[in-house]
Amino acid sequence: MKRRKFLKIMGATSIVVAAGGGTAGYFLSEPGVDYPDEPWHTAGSLYQEPRMRALSYAILAPNPHNRQPWLVRLDGQMGITLYCQLDRRLPETDPYDRQIMIGLGCFGELLRMAAAEDGYDARIKWFPAGMPDGKRLNDLPVAQIEFIKGSTPDPLFKQVLNRRSTKEPFDTSRQVDESTLAALKGNDRNIQTANDTQLVAKLRDLTMDAFMVEIETARTYKESIDLMRIGNKAVAANPDGIDLGGGFFSIMKNLGFTTHEKLADPNSIAYKQGIPPFRDIMYSSMAYSWITSSGNTRMDQVKVGAKYLISNLKAAELGLSMHPISQALQEYPEMLALYRELHELMAIKSPGRIQMLARLGYGPQVGFSPRWPLKTRVQS
Repeated sequence: MKRRKFLKIMGATSIVVAAGGGTAGYFLSEPGVDYPDEPWHTAGSLYQEPRMRALSYAILAPNPHNRQPWLVRLDGQMGITLYCQLDRRLPETDPYDRQIMIGLGCFGELLRMAAAEDGYDARIKWFPAGMPDGKRLNDLPVAQIEFIKGSTPDPLFKQVLNRRSTKEPFDTSRQVDESTLAALKGNDRNIQTANDTQLVAKLRDLTMDAFMVEIETARTYKESIDLMRIGNKAVAANPDGIDLGGGFFSIMKNLGFTTHEKLADPNSIAYKQGIPPFRDIMYSSMAYSWITSSGNTRMDQVKVGAKYLISNLKAAELGLSMHPISQALQEYPEMLALYRELHELMAIKSPGRIQMLARLGYGPQVGFSPRWPLKTRVQS
């Protein structure tokens, strides 16, 4: 998720350099092209049918790289079948679809909460046709859901539209105190937090190192570049992946200053000058939270997704900024040394593992991320 912020920084840097710094602040919007965040503004209001109302919230769930990998089919009077859209996966940085599965777990938990808000118990049966063979997800159903009348609303649901992933520098003059961290993790033993100065310093270094491994590994960096949407028209046409929207980017793309090719070149000014501002983001982390599991089954990943969503909503309730930074947890060879270092640092032994890691602090208010409309996520 944090790759998006880095690429925005690189894009903005290339614009300022190419224009001599004189165009900054121009073209804050592009006439005739709307930013595709309408699902955030219309959640719960476009549909009266209970499943569609709940789904209109579920599509706002956090997910890796904003790929929004969910596809659903309405079954009978009150049923839903959930699938993974296989071309929305991340084969280089998520070769076993672990992160995608966590995102689908977030989706399922938010669907459950939204259904409960309308008085329905969304009973979810994961992998009703059995677990997928092999190391990746396939075209079998991920879950079947049945809406049954009778449930109690969850107080955290009020935070759904306030939830963000804050990919910005945090205020280094504001500490995250122990009482806030205790409230964030609650009684869940799989959610851990830390604000210890020495540990925070080590995690700042480790997470920055992990990010550099990802962008210095050609195939994993190319995965990000290929998912960049440069300019409002590109974001509106494909409201997922890495959002480089705004009229400013649109103009610079048309002028040839911001292109996929230039941002992909590690020898370019944009690439080199984009790293220091991102380092500022990483080194403003004031605390961390992480979610562990005793194994790494698909159901472990589903449960982690639910826990992460709840944690993200709780952070919003507490006024705390949260930014997932799980690069060191990715399963490709170049990342293995940092994966092991992180687990040793946290004293997590196999078969247990860390599934999610997030930086915490107090950052600025940020806008909504793009979303595909619900109608594009429902199969006929």
